Amino acid sequence: MVENSVFSLSGKRALVTGATQGLGFEIAKALAEAGAQVLLNGRDAARAEAAAATLTSAGDVRALAFDVADEVAVATAFDVLREDGLDILVNNVGLRDRRALEEHSLDDVRTMLNVNLVAPFDLSRRAAALMGAGGRIINITSIAGPLSNKGDTPYTIAKGGLESLTRALAAELGERQITVNAIAPGFFATERNEELTSDPSIDDWLQQRTSLGRWAKPDEIGGAAVFLASDAASYVTGHVLLVDGGYAAHF
Repeated sequence: MVENSVFSLSGKRALVTGATQGLGFEIAKALAEAGAQVLLNGRDAARAEAAAATLTSAGDVRALAFDVADEVAVATAFDVLREDGLDILVNNVGLRDRRALEEHSLDDVRTMLNVNLVAPFDLSRRAAALMGAGGRIINITSIAGPLSNKGDTPYTIAKGGLESLTRALAAELGERQITVNAIAPGFFATERNEELTSDPSIDDWLQQRTSLGRWAKPDEIGGAAVFLASDAASYVTGHVLLVDGGYAAHF
C-alpha cells in the first residue's frame, strides 16, 4: 500500500484479539498489509506465535498471548503495551454457545457475557488510556446483535450489548478524538463454520436470503477493518458497519 494513501496505517500499532484463526487472523493480516505493526493475540502462546509467523510476508506481525477474560493477564499485557503505546484496538474475541434457552445455566451466560462484552469494555478503557488523538477502537459484533434467532439467546444479548458499548464509548471518547466503531459480520466461511459450509441446504438458503447469494470469504472482512482504522474514517464514530452480503437489507 502506498504510504501516503489515506488508507495507510504506516507508523500505527494495532492489537487484534482472538487472531490466531478466522476473522481475527484476516483482520490482523489486512492491517499489517496496510502498514501497521500488528500484535496478534490468542490465549495459547504457541498458536499465537505460529499464526504470527505465517504473516511475516504481510508485514510486522508479532504474537502477544493472553486471555482477554483474565484481568491479571490483561493488566500484564498492557504493561508491555504501555512501553510503545497503542493506536488501534480490534476487539474480535467471541464465544458462542448455541443451545435452547432452558439448557443454559447462569454460569454459562455469565461466561459468555464476560468474554463477549465485559472483556471488550476492559480492553477498550485500557487501550484508550494509551491512545492519543486519532486512536481507533473497532468492535467485532455480529448480525446476531440487531437480529435474533432461537437457540442463540446469550450470544445475541452479548453482541447487542457490544453494539451499545460501541455507541457509549464513541460518546465517551470523542472529545479525545478517539473513534469507536463496530463491524457486524454476516455468514463467513471460516474454520468455525466448516460444518455449516458443507451443508448444501444452507448454501441454498443463503442464495435466497442474502443479496449477494453466497457465503463470505474470510478475507472479505479485512477492507472494512482497514477503513475504520485509517484516516479515511476520521469522522466516522459510533457506527456499526454491516459486512453481511445484504443479509439485513434483503427481504
